[in-house]
Amino acid sequence: MTVFGCKASPCLGIALLVLILATLVESACAAVSHAASLITEENARPGQSDWVLTDPADHEVEGYASATSIQRGEPLRLYIHSTDPMVTVAIYRMGWYGGTGARLMRGGITLPGIRQPMPTPDPVTGLIECQWQVSYTLTTESHDKNDWLSGMYLVKLTGSASGKQSYIIFVVREDARPSDFLFQSSVTTFQAYNNWGGKSTYPSNSRDEQWARKVSFNRPYARSQHPHGGSGTGAGEFLTAMSIHPTRALSTAGWEYNMVRWLERNGYDVTYSTDIDTHTQAEFWKGHRAWLFVGHDEYWSHEMRRHVEAARDHGVGLGFFSANTCYWQIRLEPSLLTGEPNRTMVSYKEVARQEDPLALDGDPSNDHLVTVQWRELPVNRPEHHLLGVMYGTVPVDGDVLIAQPAHPLFDGVDLPSDHRLPGLLGYEIDQVFPDGPAGLVILAHSPYPRDGQVLYGDMTFYQAPSGARVFAAGTIQWSWGLDDYNAPALRTARSGEAAQRITANVLRLLASRAPSASRK
Repeated sequence: MTVFGCKASPCLGIALLVLILATLVESACAAVSHAASLITEENARPGQSDWVLTDPADHEVEGYASATSIQRGEPLRLYIHSTDPMVTVAIYRMGWYGGTGARLMRGGITLPGIRQPMPTPDPVTGLIECQWQVSYTLTTESHDKNDWLSGMYLVKLTGSASGKQSYIIFVVREDARPSDFLFQSSVTTFQAYNNWGGKSTYPSNSRDEQWARKVSFNRPYARSQHPHGGSGTGAGEFLTAMSIHPTRALSTAGWEYNMVRWLERNGYDVTYSTDIDTHTQAEFWKGHRAWLFVGHDEYWSHEMRRHVEAARDHGVGLGFFSANTCYWQIRLEPSLLTGEPNRTMVSYKEVARQEDPLALDGDPSNDHLVTVQWRELPVNRPEHHLLGVMYGTVPVDGDVLIAQPAHPLFDGVDLPSDHRLPGLLGYEIDQVFPDGPAGLVILAHSPYPRDGQVLYGDMTFYQAPSGARVFAAGTIQWSWGLDDYNAPALRTARSGEAAQRITANVLRLLASRAPSASRK
């Protein structure tokens, strides 16, 4: 036997190989431990609670960013409108930080207030796009190698005279850094519900119920219409979501931030992105063990779905801690004003077959891009083929009922005698449909009375031929079981050890790749 070009006895060669393999495994484990410690070390830094808005603005001060995410070290342009003579700016990284919830990255910034021009809707599509001058360019370069770690960031704007406040939200990515978990923020859904300027993709919160077929990321996120939901003004659905109907008041409590707090509190090795990144980067999943989709991830492009399916088919675990996921297909187009890519979201929805140019051009080769529901013709790709479940009903506020308590995902979980997790079912729920993935397991089958009948929400799990595990909670409110941010102001407290332990079990399983079917 020759080991590294040298003659050796078989026993010595085997011993050396075992030693080498053990060293490699130890090095890999050390790398994972080091990566995980970045989140732990970051959250050990001093946090601040003054990131919270105390006097949310009604257009007195507001703004938007030049991108939904940037690579660490890249600049970000901020566009700010203010009726105040001066505006103060502070940038925070969101996490746990001893319960304070954020760390101040940069403060002490004072800018002159600029009254920016207000756009008018496009008469055909309803598109509202701002063309504002740059107020500030944020640089994320730092001599401290641990500054500007990948994460969710909020820019807090405060008018000097009025004291009115709002946010600008963005994500810092680290594309070259491997991590166990990739957390995707669902900014396309934020934008679909955003009615800044009087238009969203919904008639119920658009002026005169004339909803937009196209919406722009070049505009601020509007304040929630819920009387107590203004604390998330400018942050999309990250903190508090847009209420579009009186019966959906629970939707204003938000979901993403709750899971961010819990993940970082527990030191998970996580990096962050948006679904715009999923759309643009075909192999964005490389370097990650599992991909997490949280809360409300309703609007997906063809490219998003193709890239997520490719990740699953290469063994990356998928965790859908959400519901109503991948419900509407969208397209992304460049800004009409700046030409920057992926700044306009196209969503014709119910009128797509009558108005979407791709449905009317007589070219069947692009019909798969028509912006209808994924399960509808001409797309006809039901979302449960990927998730295991798909959207069932709304509004709901009930309990998750575990149907398979002996499943390994519930190991070590102290379930109550009735196997219920109170208050985690809603406000939209998914269910199992025929022709789902092979080997689909229904983990929870949760009844909910509605209009004289009983409806069900389902939590599922399956293993893809690649060995990737796919979990779907089937409920938007799952992250409320992890962290009680927004309680009791917007909802009752619902966190508990059972939901937290189940989530930990799910993450552990998603991150451990099973042998593919071809190797069995």
